[in-house]
Amino acid sequence: MRALTMTPLRRTVLRSALGGFAISTAALLALAPGQAQVFGGHNSDAPVSVSADHGELLGRQDRATLAGNVVISQGNLTLRAARTTLAFSSDAGSFKIHRLDATGGVQVTKGDQSATGDVAIYDFDRRIITMAGGVVLKRGNDRLTGGRLVIDLNSGVSTVDGSAGGGSSALGTPGAGSRGGRITGTFTVPKRN
Repeated sequence: MRALTMTPLRRTVLRSALGGFAISTAALLALAPGQAQVFGGHNSDAPVSVSADHGELLGRQDRATLAGNVVISQGNLTLRAARTTLAFSSDAGSFKIHRLDATGGVQVTKGDQSATGDVAIYDFDRRIITMAGGVVLKRGNDRLTGGRLVIDLNSGVSTVDGSAGGGSSALGTPGAGSRGGRITGTFTVPKRN
C-alpha cells in the first residue's frame, strides 16, 4: 500500500480551506451564541395577516397575488416585499396558506433581527424560509452576507451559503458551480473591563 503524501502547496490550500470554514462557522455561531438563535422561538402556527396596494385572488388555481408595499405578518415576524404569490387550499370557507413566494427587496424582521434578499420562499408546511440574491442577515450590530439563506423556524438555525444555489466552493459541495461565492461578516466584540 502506498502512503499518501501532501505537497506543501496542497497542505497550504487545505489549511486555508479549513481555516475559512472555521472562521465561517465561528461567524455563524457569533450570530447565535448560547441559547439565542436567529429567528428562534417563532410561532409558525399563528394567524397570517396580509396587506398590499393591489391583490388578485385566483380561486381556480388556489393562488393569490399581492403587489405594491406588501406586508405579511405572522406573530412577531414580518415579511415585506414588492410582490408576493400565495399558494393555499380552502376548506369550509377558510384558507390554509402552504407557500409564499416574494420578490423585490424582500425583508424579514423579528425584533432586532432582520434578513434581506432579492427573493424569498416561505414554506409554511415545512416552516422554512429560503432567501436568495444579495442576502444580508443582521442581529443588532452583527452582520453576515451571502448568496443564500435558509431559516429553519422549527429549530431557529439559519444557514448562509456563499452562492445563491447553495453549497460551498471551498468544500466542493453540490451547487457550488462556477458562480461560487463567499460569506462575509462583521461582528461586535465584547469590551474589556
